Amino acid sequence: MNTDVLHFLQESHKQDLETITQILVDITNRNPEEIKPYLDRILTQLVKPQQETQVDETATPEQKIAAFQAWVESHKNLNFPNLSDEAISRESIYGDRG
Repeated sequence: MNTDVLHFLQESHKQDLETITQILVDITNRNPEEIKPYLDRILTQLVKPQQETQVDETATPEQKIAAFQAWVESHKNLNFPNLSDEAISRESIYGDRG
């Protein structure tokens, strides 16, 4: 998404974005300057046309690998906690079915 579209959305929904930012500040105990880059990234991803986020069916294996690696990289700074061994165990996933 180009920066003009992001800027337009930021201006046209300024109050909503300020409210969201304040909620995130309250939840995370971070300052607004820390929240804003994350919020901009999320907004960019959410308004991007769906076909831009999907890998074309005619993509080469190398292009698919590059797209997957880019997706992985885009999530590295989100600081999600790692899952425990129990959470990803076969028994935990499939229960009595597997």
